[in-house]
Amino acid sequence: MELKRVVVTGLGALTPIGNNVPDFWEGLTNGVSGAAPIVGFNTEKFKTKFACEVKNFNPEDFLEKKEARKLDPFVQYALVATDEAVKDGGFDFEKLDTNRIGVIWGAGIGGLKTFLDEISNFAKGDGTPRYNPFFIPKMIIDIAPGHISIKYGLRGPNFATVSACASSTNAMIDAFNYIRLGMADVIISGGSEAIINEAGMGGFNAMHALSTRNDDPRTASRPFDKDRDGFVAGEGAGTIILEELEHAKARGAKIYAELVGGGMSADANHITAPHPEGLGARMVMTNALRDAGLTTADIDYINVHGTSTPLGDISETKAIADLFGEDAYRLNISSTKSMTGHLLGAAGAIEAIAAILSVQNDIVPPTINHFTDDPAFDPKLNFTFNKAQKREVRAALSNTFGFGGHNASVIFKKYED
Repeated sequence: MELKRVVVTGLGALTPIGNNVPDFWEGLTNGVSGAAPIVGFNTEKFKTKFACEVKNFNPEDFLEKKEARKLDPFVQYALVATDEAVKDGGFDFEKLDTNRIGVIWGAGIGGLKTFLDEISNFAKGDGTPRYNPFFIPKMIIDIAPGHISIKYGLRGPNFATVSACASSTNAMIDAFNYIRLGMADVIISGGSEAIINEAGMGGFNAMHALSTRNDDPRTASRPFDKDRDGFVAGEGAGTIILEELEHAKARGAKIYAELVGGGMSADANHITAPHPEGLGARMVMTNALRDAGLTTADIDYINVHGTSTPLGDISETKAIADLFGEDAYRLNISSTKSMTGHLLGAAGAIEAIAAILSVQNDIVPPTINHFTDDPAFDPKLNFTFNKAQKREVRAALSNTFGFGGHNASVIFKKYED
């Protein structure tokens, strides 16, 4: 069976450094930090008092007030990013076969704000379970793709993927496979997350996962820096519309890049810690390259998982050095989490957009906030510290790794007819 080719024809983003794709890309290439003191709740008693929140966002600017109240923020973010992507892609669904257009969406946690609010209200009451009838429909992760499909009348494959921080990359891989196997023409994919609240921040603080650099939030996300002390929480959404090539050409769509491969693996090591030698990370990149029919010599840029945690950064870099060998030294590597923070289940989506735009524009966004070299890292590796770099990017690989040892990678390359 000959596999179909899959291309990217629409992008949408709502992030801590830009509420649409152009602003997001401008923030990335200019090295803008999205970290700042939290404004969404009182952090007085919390160890970490900052995060990368979405800024200047009012859901009622995009959604009817009554509708917005029925949606958890992670669903609001999903709908807003998808609206941008649909418009960007020039889609007129009334002229297309919507039975062959689907939605596959990723989130790691989903409606945490809704869960927190409902349980808090119950705890304050007299023990009578007076829950909002929208409690469950607002909270469950699969409601995001459900709302997207309802809005546009899309009747193709529709489900959610949940694999912690790899969730939206897994969503893209599933979408990729459905299209190239001929089971769909177009799939709206991506991910969203909204965990910057008392439960999210308190929970990750309890795990000692978050940076506590409260004196300097802007520079707290420091991937590969000797003084890194944990990740910075982020929120938002990214939408990538994937389309079968001939279908895209028939409707005159613009094409950003081609998705050529996806890989998955498990660390099978620990619920939160990566394998110290990066075995799972090496395997997932190997699988993605094999799926794409590419070699290490074909990759010019890796958007790494790079969370700014002491162990994670080291294991991923070991995996890259081990797999790529001498090719590792001509690569550009960067962690855009240094600017956006870690969007958990949405990380793969917005980082895939960064990789796609790198391929399109031949620019590698930087890893900002680098101050002190860490002897644990090979100094010959190009981490694109502090400043974007102009270079040819024929193909870019994007890594995402999640709690539980879930690893997923995707590869985008320049489109050639």
